[in-house]
Amino acid sequence: MAEHLSQSELDYPFKLLEYFNGFRVSKVIFSACELGVFDLLLKAQEPISAQHVAQELSCSEDGMERLMDALVGIEILEVETKDGTALYSSSDVANLYLAKGSGKSLHDMIIYQSQTIYPLWNNIADAVREGKNQNEKTFGLPSEDIFKALYRSEEEMLKFMGLMNSSWVLDGHDIVTAFNLSGFQKIVDLGGCTGALAREMAKAWPSSSVTVLDLPQVVEAAQKHFPQEDDAVEFQSGDFFSDEIPPADLYVLARIIHDWPEEKCVTLLKKIHDSCRPGGGVLLVEALLFENRRGPVTVQIFSLNMLLQTEGRERPPSEYTRMLEKTGFHNVQVCRTGKCYDTILATR
Repeated sequence: MAEHLSQSELDYPFKLLEYFNGFRVSKVIFSACELGVFDLLLKAQEPISAQHVAQELSCSEDGMERLMDALVGIEILEVETKDGTALYSSSDVANLYLAKGSGKSLHDMIIYQSQTIYPLWNNIADAVREGKNQNEKTFGLPSEDIFKALYRSEEEMLKFMGLMNSSWVLDGHDIVTAFNLSGFQKIVDLGGCTGALAREMAKAWPSSSVTVLDLPQVVEAAQKHFPQEDDAVEFQSGDFFSDEIPPADLYVLARIIHDWPEEKCVTLLKKIHDSCRPGGGVLLVEALLFENRRGPVTVQIFSLNMLLQTEGRERPPSEYTRMLEKTGFHNVQVCRTGKCYDTILATR
């Protein structure tokens, strides 16, 4: 692939220039979400002018017109000209994923990417040089306590919870149905945050009881800000590193193991193994690298993000398998979902 790219780029580096411009494209989308462009267009239900959008959102007409033209260029908005005036409307993709009101909205994910992840990436060169996260340089917080940085205020905690909620609204169904989990009666989602993945689990496997275990402040915020009527999921406060883990048939660790170095992962997996009922197991949800180190590029970028923000990394299936077998689990099965996140099931 690299050879093909270099050969095709020799005459003119189209692909390289596209990569160089990537951060600007991201910021175009992020800014439109932060300003409320997609929400206004969805509410309007008909094409409207940049002038109208600018007035409604207290922006300059010139700036808004440029922003909306860029969104047309990347095929997120549509435009038509009527009596010499450009009228803009949202694409179906924008209405589904970028407006707040949609059931599949990624708005919270975008806000987190823009306001938390983007500033961290300004320090990527320092992270590579130093081999550690950049929370201190970016936010003035100790690099050793990653969740102190993630949860440095209620506002930041809610942003992170919104990110996780968006992730599982998008990928949750594929994750919980990757394996037949009907044999596991009691399921505990460790670090289950808002309960979005746990609810997908309860929906897919209604004969199972599903509990979310997370830090007290997270549980309180989940029940206050992400409630659901007739919730089939229970919440329990606790720290799975320092507190006892409740007995269960299946433990779910969704985007947890990638936060930590191997030694800490092994300690946690051994603790889970000791708490797991006979015949039970553990379900890991992670973005899996290829064994040949050639991708997926999204996961390789994720791994750099883990360097910037945590103590962990993304891994290929073989590394997770080795950790699981080292801590007493066996019958390790891997399922690549074809989406952002994959699953690994192992039994006790």
